[in-house]
Amino acid sequence: MEKNARIYVAGHRGMVGSALVRRLQQAGYGNIRTRTRAELDLLNQAATAAFLQQEKPDFIFMAAAKVGGIHANNTLRADFIYENLMVEANLIHGAWQAGVKQLCFLGSSCIYPRDCPQPIREDYLLTGPLEQTNEPYAIAKIAGIKLCESYNRQFGTRYFSVMPTNLYGPNDNYDLANSHVLPALIRKAHEAKQRGDSELVVWGSGKPMREFLYVDDLADACVFLMERDVSDGIYNVGCGDDVTIRELAETVMSVTGFTGRIVFDASKPDGTPRKLLDVSRLRDIGWQARVPLREGIALAHKDFAARHAG
Repeated sequence: MEKNARIYVAGHRGMVGSALVRRLQQAGYGNIRTRTRAELDLLNQAATAAFLQQEKPDFIFMAAAKVGGIHANNTLRADFIYENLMVEANLIHGAWQAGVKQLCFLGSSCIYPRDCPQPIREDYLLTGPLEQTNEPYAIAKIAGIKLCESYNRQFGTRYFSVMPTNLYGPNDNYDLANSHVLPALIRKAHEAKQRGDSELVVWGSGKPMREFLYVDDLADACVFLMERDVSDGIYNVGCGDDVTIRELAETVMSVTGFTGRIVFDASKPDGTPRKLLDVSRLRDIGWQARVPLREGIALAHKDFAARHAG
């Protein structure tokens, strides 16, 4: 990418999109295009196509998506599959029509089978049943991967996909009804400490294992791949290590200073037993995560405390 290239970051107000904008600005890219949802509804095919034809971006980072934790995915199933399918179809088809050089599609590690071997390699895609609680979202993201592959094969485009593990960091969603596990734990522990509670309630058994990646590391990986002119394929993005939900909760408690005890609510779902990505494909071309989990949680907690003062 040349420093004056026209770069469109879709979803720039979200956690991933804002991290991408930060990373691009730090690297000296000065021609970044963004639109809020009020300015451009990506669910509207005609509006999306018109925007891309007018702006003619050279590169697109697709961070626009409807995302959420287990509860949101399991209860808003139609919203998750419809909105994600529409956004990716409109952007990828519109990008091809507008002659976009390269596109980075942001997927999710939930695309992989629920019980596939660990760590999870990119070629495990479509080798078994999905986790039921987030199946609609996963199917939508798989469709996005296949859209990129199909347009590359039929039209010679250069669209690739990145599959991040569980993300956290600045601009995360801390809504307890819809957020992912780590931001929910940060908020719960922070507020429990403020109230002087004696216990912290954590969903599930505490036994599932999860991998977590600081969002600025993901943004760095996406820009790394685009700068190296990657033209096709799927790339897992993670740190290569995982922890139990119990260990995660204990780290969050330590960072936030909450000294009560953990109580697990076994009536709530655990989700996938383990989800650790094999990141060797990306590591072999020279990239690896930099932010350790405890350091990242401290940065995320600082961001939460600043935006939710009191």
